[in-house]
Amino acid sequence: MTAQAIKRVFVNPLWLAIPGILFLLVFFVYPVCSLLLLSVTDPDTGQWAVKSYTRILNTDVYLRVLGITFRIAAQTACLSLIIAYPLAYWVASLPERVRNKALLLIIIPFWTSYLVKTFAWMIMLGRMGVINSILIGAELVKEPLPLLHNEFGVLVGMVHTMVPLAVMTMLPVMTSIDRRLISAAQTLGASPSKAFWLVYFKLSLPGVTAGGLLVFISSLGFFIVPAFLGGRQQTMLAQLIITQVSELLNWSFAGALSVMMLVTTLTAVFFYDLIFGISSIAGKEGSESSHSKIRIFGLQILEFISTAANILSQLSRVILGGYVTERLLAVFAWLIIGFLIMPTLLVIPIGFTKSEFLEFPPPGYSLRWFETYFNSALWLTATSRSFIVAFLAACLATAFGAGTALALAKSSSRWAGFIFGFFLAPMIVPRIVIAVGMFYLFARIGLVASNAGLVIGHTVLSLPFTVVTIGAILKTYDMRLDQAASTLGANRVRTLIHITLPVIKGGLIAAFLFAFITSFDELTVAIFISGGLATTLPKQMWDDMILQLNPTLAAVSTVVLIVVTLLLLIAERFRKNTIS
Repeated sequence: MTAQAIKRVFVNPLWLAIPGILFLLVFFVYPVCSLLLLSVTDPDTGQWAVKSYTRILNTDVYLRVLGITFRIAAQTACLSLIIAYPLAYWVASLPERVRNKALLLIIIPFWTSYLVKTFAWMIMLGRMGVINSILIGAELVKEPLPLLHNEFGVLVGMVHTMVPLAVMTMLPVMTSIDRRLISAAQTLGASPSKAFWLVYFKLSLPGVTAGGLLVFISSLGFFIVPAFLGGRQQTMLAQLIITQVSELLNWSFAGALSVMMLVTTLTAVFFYDLIFGISSIAGKEGSESSHSKIRIFGLQILEFISTAANILSQLSRVILGGYVTERLLAVFAWLIIGFLIMPTLLVIPIGFTKSEFLEFPPPGYSLRWFETYFNSALWLTATSRSFIVAFLAACLATAFGAGTALALAKSSSRWAGFIFGFFLAPMIVPRIVIAVGMFYLFARIGLVASNAGLVIGHTVLSLPFTVVTIGAILKTYDMRLDQAASTLGANRVRTLIHITLPVIKGGLIAAFLFAFITSFDELTVAIFISGGLATTLPKQMWDDMILQLNPTLAAVSTVVLIVVTLLLLIAERFRKNTIS
């Protein structure tokens, strides 16, 4: 290889992604692969064995739990899409300034802690909770309805969590659709409903399929919502994995269960690609392949659905009128936004109650539960640890993510797409699988119950968010600035430090804050890596929710909600300023 060729290799912008790639190889790929190898290892002899899989296949309960997990995840995906699509459509139709404000009302519930949202629904759906109290007080029912500790409660909690994700996935596709196409269709004789279903809906399908895939995959790894809002009949696979590791220390069997979850996830990705074509989501043309007939069949099914919906829509317009239908869409959108926001807001007044119990409305107001929180060494230690770990994890994730995003933005290599998918993998692989794999690795190198272990784990989970956030900012970055700096004699390092980074600093700050929020709210890794000693705030909330519900949790939830909301508002401000 000539000196010139060597120079070309080393100045390739993809080298900026190498630190992040090495980090993920060591702390993501290796732990997950080690866990998968454990599933085919006999814990007694250390030899290759498949008895863990034999146990799963010969025991109905595990197959039943897999079926429950798949069913609840599929129901959550379907319901989330049905609710999120009209909301996303309405948001996309708003003027940009109004749209950003409406989107913020959707994003805040998405970033709000899972524990806070679940705690809120426990108050809402309980036997003497808010909903039953209202229904009984209005004499609509005589006895409390069974809304909690069943599949209804699980679906409500999971759909509430996943609707914002579905909206945020579909919205970029919807805002990119030229609405003049609908006007053109109407000019050619199509009715408004027919123009929508046969033009707009078809163009929005990539966002719909992407949203369905992400919601389904995310739902597979849920354990917080089913643990508190469900019963035994709603036990999901992630709960079994936690039990096998934390209580039974059965690594081999936990690995086999993790393989089941991972295979289910990859199967979902495979069939989505088979029917809809994952490549089309990225805006690439689908190539002719052996899957084309299956893909065409899938699109024909969607066309049939859109045609049927078109008929129903035309009937509704005949009965109600077009203007009334549009008004109903706006009313529906605001009701869903209320559904997303109200449960968490309900926690705030309960945090100020003077009662010993969780009651709504509170019989009186007091600061005693906030005093309990701020006077507790346990709570304050957990809070300070969460801030420290989140700050360090956000620094690492932003550094790795910025290097990777810059490499992908400046490179035209065929490896760029693979590298981008590699950095998104921690978002696709269920968190419980990542957490258990890390626990197994950290137990051998002495990082369990350490802040370093928590920082590493949270950095892995935060990396996809920083890469996506900074990558989105770089799409608006004018690369001619770098070329101008190079023309004036600046090398790549000086250009990066004095031109690129100052221009995108708002995006870097936004990525940092998103990573901070991700770490601050993270529970799955904390359950395993904290070891019961290095407890974070979410882990302490989890422990208290398991032992006893009390108003202190409402006070803590209020603090978490305020912190996350403020950070999110600041992140959005920096992100918008950078784009503009």
